[in-house]
Amino acid sequence: MGIKDLLRFMKPFMEPVHIKKYAGKRVGIDAYSWLHKGAYSCSMEICLDSNSEKKLRYIAYFMHRVNLLRHHKITPVVVFDGANIPCKAATENERYRRRKENRELAMAKLKEGDVQGATELFQRAVSITPAMANQLIQILKSENVEFVVAPYEADAQLAYLATLEAEKGGVVSVITEDSDLIAYGCPAVTFKMDRYGNGEELVLSKVFDSVSSKPSFRNFDKELFTGMCVVAGCDFLPSVPGIGIVKAHSLVSKYRNLDRVLSVLKIEKGSQMPEDYTKSFKEALAVFQHARIYDAEIRELKHIKPLTEQLLQYLDEGLDFLGPKIPPSVAVAIAEGKVDPTTMEAFDCTMSMKQVVVSTESKYFKDAGLEKLAFPVETRPKNENTVLEETPLKVPNNNPFKKRKFNEMTELVSSKGEDEKLEMSCVFPDDSQLTFPDNSSLSDAGKLEISNQIDSIAEQISMVSEVECCETLCINMGSQGSVSSKPNRVYSERKRGQNVKLKSSNCNRSGTKNTILNFFARV
Repeated sequence: MGIKDLLRFMKPFMEPVHIKKYAGKRVGIDAYSWLHKGAYSCSMEICLDSNSEKKLRYIAYFMHRVNLLRHHKITPVVVFDGANIPCKAATENERYRRRKENRELAMAKLKEGDVQGATELFQRAVSITPAMANQLIQILKSENVEFVVAPYEADAQLAYLATLEAEKGGVVSVITEDSDLIAYGCPAVTFKMDRYGNGEELVLSKVFDSVSSKPSFRNFDKELFTGMCVVAGCDFLPSVPGIGIVKAHSLVSKYRNLDRVLSVLKIEKGSQMPEDYTKSFKEALAVFQHARIYDAEIRELKHIKPLTEQLLQYLDEGLDFLGPKIPPSVAVAIAEGKVDPTTMEAFDCTMSMKQVVVSTESKYFKDAGLEKLAFPVETRPKNENTVLEETPLKVPNNNPFKKRKFNEMTELVSSKGEDEKLEMSCVFPDDSQLTFPDNSSLSDAGKLEISNQIDSIAEQISMVSEVECCETLCINMGSQGSVSSKPNRVYSERKRGQNVKLKSSNCNRSGTKNTILNFFARV
C-alpha cells in the first residue's frame, strides 16, 4: 500500500501535529485507511460474515474520528475509493491472493481452537468491500457529513481537492495512512492520527525548501519527486530488483532527469529490467499526474491536470490505463454513493441497517471537554431499551426512590380512616406478594406492619427516580471506541421490550379507591 519505505525515508520532514491546527477549515479523509484500521477489531466477524453487532465496530471507529474533527470545528470531507484502474490489476491480484491464503490459514487455526492465532490471520485477510463502505455512507448521510466516492483512486481525488479553494470544495490537508498522497503532490498530509487527534504532518513545500535536512530535495520539483517514488516501486509498477527508495533518490538527485535515470537503470540492471519497463514507467507517472477524478462543479470526470501533447503522442494506444471513461450520469451516481463503482449496480438503499452502537468511552479523551462530544449516530431499533450486559446499571445505596415511596405510602395510609376498607395486592419481580383480605380494618399496629413490609419490599427494588439522582450511562465498551451522539440514560428494565419511565406519584385521595397495586403500576 503506497510507496515502500517512503514514510520512513521522509521521517526527518515529519512534524508532530494536532488536528485542532485546522479548526475552521476543511480537511480530506482517506476513508478506506480508517475503514481498514477499524476493521482490525472485528476482522473475524467480517471474514466469517457473522451477524454479531461486533461486526460493525469499524463504523463506530470511523465515526469517533469524524466527530473528533467536528468537535474541533473542522469540516471533514470523506473520500471513498472507486473502481480499480487497469495498471493496478497486478497489485490487486496479489493482494487478493494473500488475503485468501491468510483466510484459509485462519480457518485452520480456528478449527484447532487457536482463537488468538486465527484473529491475527483474519486481520491480514479482511477486505473492505463497497457494500461495507455503503453502510458507512448511510451513516454519513444521516449525519450530514460531506463525502464523495471517487471514480477510481481516492488518493487522486483527495490530491485534486487539495488544489481547490475552500469555496469550490477544496481541502487544506488530508488525513491518511497511505504514502501515495505524497507522490500525488498533495501539499499537506497528516499520517498516523490517533484517537486524540495527534499525528505526524508532512508539508511538501518545506521538503523542497529545507536546506539542512537529509535527505536533500533542494534540486527537486514535483515531477522529479513523483518519478523518484515510481522508480522506488508503487502500486502501479513494481521496482526493478535491487532498487529501493534510497537508490531511487540517489539516481534522481544525481541526474535530475527521469529519462536519464531510466537509461542508467537499463545499463546497470540489464536483463533484470523488464523490456516494457520504460512504457510502464511513463504510464505510472501519468497516473500520478493526470488521473481521472470527479469534478462536482461540472458533474463529470476530468483529469487532475490536463494531458500534454507530448504525452498524448507517446501514449498512442489510448488512456484506458487511467481508467475507462464513465458517462456523466453514472459518474454522478457513483460519486453520490448510489451505485457500486466496481459492478455498476445500484445499492439496495431499502436494506435495513443493523444496530450500530457508538460509545462515549472517556478513555479516548485527554480533556474532560471532549467527553461531552455528542453527535447522533445511533440506529437502535425503536421500542427496545436494552441494558447491555457489559456494563451493569449501578444504583446508589441511598436510594432516594425507596425513601420517597415510603413517605408517600405512609401518607396514603395515614389519610385513610381506620374504618375505611382497603383491598391491596402487589406483585413484585421476585413474585413476593403483599395482600390484605377484605373487611380488615387498619389499626396503628396494622399501619406499622404495612410500613415495615413496604420498607422490606423497597430493599428489593433497584430503580432510580430522577436523572439527577444517578447519572449512570449504559455504555457499550468496545475495543475501538467512538463518540456517540445521544447517550441513553437507562433507568431500569424488568422485561425485554418494556420501556419503564419513572414519574412522580400523584395520589388521588378522593373519588376512586387507591391501592398499592395502583401506586406501583405508575412506577
